[in-house]
Amino acid sequence: MMTLPPGSAGHPSQRPTRRRLGRAFALGVVLATSVMATGTAAVADSPAPGTSDLGTNVTVFDPSMPVSEIQATLDAANAAQVDNEMGTTRHAYLFAPGTYGTAQKPLQIKVGYYTEIAGLGASPTDVVINGKVEVYNRCLEGGGTSNCLALDTFWRTLSNLSIKINAAGQDGCRASADFWAVSQAVSMRRLNISGGNLSLMDYCTAGPQFASGGYIADSKLPSVTNGSQQQWLTRNTEVAGWSNGVWNQVFSGVVGAPAETGFPNPPYTTLDTTPVSREKPYLFVDTDGTYNVRVPAAQKNTRGVSWANGITPGRTVPIDDFFVATPSDSVQAINNALSRGKNLLLTPGVYGIAQSIKVKRADTVVLGLGHATLTAVDGSTPLEVADVPGVVIAGVTVDAGLEKSPVLLRVGKEHGNNHRDSAEDPTTLSDVYFRVGGPHVGKADIALEVNSDNVLIDHTWVWRADHGVEGFTNTERWNTNVGRNGVIINGDHVTATGLFVEHFQQYNTIWNGDDGTTILYQNELPYDPPTQADWMNGDIKGWAAYKVGDGVKTHTLYGGGSYVFNQNNPAIHTENGFEVPQTPGVKLHHIMTANLGAGTLDHVVNGVGAPADTTRTGSPVYVVDYPTP
Repeated sequence: MMTLPPGSAGHPSQRPTRRRLGRAFALGVVLATSVMATGTAAVADSPAPGTSDLGTNVTVFDPSMPVSEIQATLDAANAAQVDNEMGTTRHAYLFAPGTYGTAQKPLQIKVGYYTEIAGLGASPTDVVINGKVEVYNRCLEGGGTSNCLALDTFWRTLSNLSIKINAAGQDGCRASADFWAVSQAVSMRRLNISGGNLSLMDYCTAGPQFASGGYIADSKLPSVTNGSQQQWLTRNTEVAGWSNGVWNQVFSGVVGAPAETGFPNPPYTTLDTTPVSREKPYLFVDTDGTYNVRVPAAQKNTRGVSWANGITPGRTVPIDDFFVATPSDSVQAINNALSRGKNLLLTPGVYGIAQSIKVKRADTVVLGLGHATLTAVDGSTPLEVADVPGVVIAGVTVDAGLEKSPVLLRVGKEHGNNHRDSAEDPTTLSDVYFRVGGPHVGKADIALEVNSDNVLIDHTWVWRADHGVEGFTNTERWNTNVGRNGVIINGDHVTATGLFVEHFQQYNTIWNGDDGTTILYQNELPYDPPTQADWMNGDIKGWAAYKVGDGVKTHTLYGGGSYVFNQNNPAIHTENGFEVPQTPGVKLHHIMTANLGAGTLDHVVNGVGAPADTTRTGSPVYVVDYPTP
């Protein structure tokens, strides 16, 4: 994410045949086991108390537990994770159906890095948190009291529960809202929030401080204060109200969404329905305490939440149909299970992947808990999906390794044309994130390559790291953290809802397939080209963020932004933020460029639009429609 200048606006050795949720747990493991990037971990031979055989990095709470003990566990977890941006710890905290906290003693949760908070109900109303679930600005100096910001509050998940906002015991400012001050790789799904306001910025810690980018889906929300969020997608949700907007706020299938009037004042892009959607799979327990995974069905032209009239439409898959993996499991063991018809549940941790996990069977589900992370080893492609319909990959992060990978996740055969896809049952990627660099050197030609037709990408952050702990200066990073393209779409009829792609060294996104649709695109161009010569596309200065292939006949983008911050060399120019064929079927609606304090983006699209340069830092250049109607 951006650096803005001052002033700018558990793996059990015995797998039981049925996995049940007991009605009383010892708290057991308080914090997640730290898993090294090599994929090794200290793993118990039997389920740890409180983990219900989902691995030592999963903690399950029961409503019979004292609120004070649950609070202490979660406070300790947040203390360990609040600054652990580049660490290897992953954890999921799951809540069995019931109510947690009281009016006098609420449960107030703060969520740190690589942490998932989720309910285990079939409906979001089955788990009730009487209290709050929050993310605050992160304070980096003065012993955690100053230089507070939200630019880098990444990698956390909140889903499938109700929050009755209760600020008892908090000061006046904190009592004013439930704060969710986040940036990329953070999702809110299947939530039912009531009793107060939801704020997408933390105005109590040194002001808003650039919370910048996020995603909500399938939720019922109270009045929402957007605040400093520069770009945000809200999809298939109900809102009681929405205030403010910075650069690019997109609503798709949202009941109560603000109207699209006078763009960019206000900067709202509003679609009445979502053309293609599929909600993310979720773990739940049935009435006899057995674990299952609900796999929602794909929908077309939808509006509002999926659970308004009962359980979300779809299919229920018992946990026995999953191979429950931990980082100590080999890829061979995982692939053997997949070949036997199993689905795959990745418990929290970092998995070293030296050969591809291969998903070959239609309708296979790969579900990660607690930001389970697949790290490429020896230049591997960690995850490959065959040209088959209905595969669902969800909740998985894919990291580049020390040796260059050709691609981190490939959907469909490279250069293949024997697609067995289905428009009614699209292969779907939900909350699938990619990283090149950051905690260690990363190298990959391409992060995500989609060759199949009829694929749905429902929220992804594809990030070539602009900062990290690799030990390099910003100038050195250009030649060490190598990432050519973030996303390449070769398949037809591909839809992306929430496509965040940043800092790659050539085109960040290339869309070669026909009949593609993107609903919200967010990009930052790379900060670190050393010279203009390093940032040339032939005779053209720089590479556009979003390139639609010259042969594409139909394509639609709703709400897109590309930002420039050439911190290594402010003299560098990029000719266009967007580059598309000039044909009536390729339409861009509500697009923009912005300067963050260094460098120049000469035009928005195809030579149209004024320069985004340092004379207008923080003030976007907009093109309402391209081509002009």
